[in-house]
Amino acid sequence: MSQLSNAKQECEKLMNNLLPTAQNMLNKYREFYPYGGYIELDGQIRHVGVKDETTEYPQSEDMIDALENLFLEKARTHECKATAMVCDVRVKVPGSERKRDAIQVRLDHVDGYSAEVFFPYEIVKGEVRYGDTFTSSGKGAIFQHHRA
Repeated sequence: MSQLSNAKQECEKLMNNLLPTAQNMLNKYREFYPYGGYIELDGQIRHVGVKDETTEYPQSEDMIDALENLFLEKARTHECKATAMVCDVRVKVPGSERKRDAIQVRLDHVDGYSAEVFFPYEIVKGEVRYGDTFTSSGKGAIFQHHRA
């Protein structure tokens, strides 16, 4: 198996471990704040959230920046091999001009794999319904300076 397909598998494992939190929050509260997780070098998965003590209603962008900075630091100190950030976004679904709500999972792996996976959803009569999942290339932001 190639390094890249192994990296993709590890990222998917991390994503599948993190996704239920977003799905539960959507079911309960119809929204969620950005959060994430990473895989330590020994394969342990860690979940991370960001608390903003200064306000009861933190800005998602600030939380995303804080998570990104945490992941960049973990990458710099070689404490992780994969990261995932989970956000509630509005995105154009392929084949449509209309923007839809979606769970976005930004995945990055030290071996160069980087992807953004989108799970479009809508809330119909209080029930969360998911559309077709789609993926785009990631920005490779976390490990770009730390390739072995």
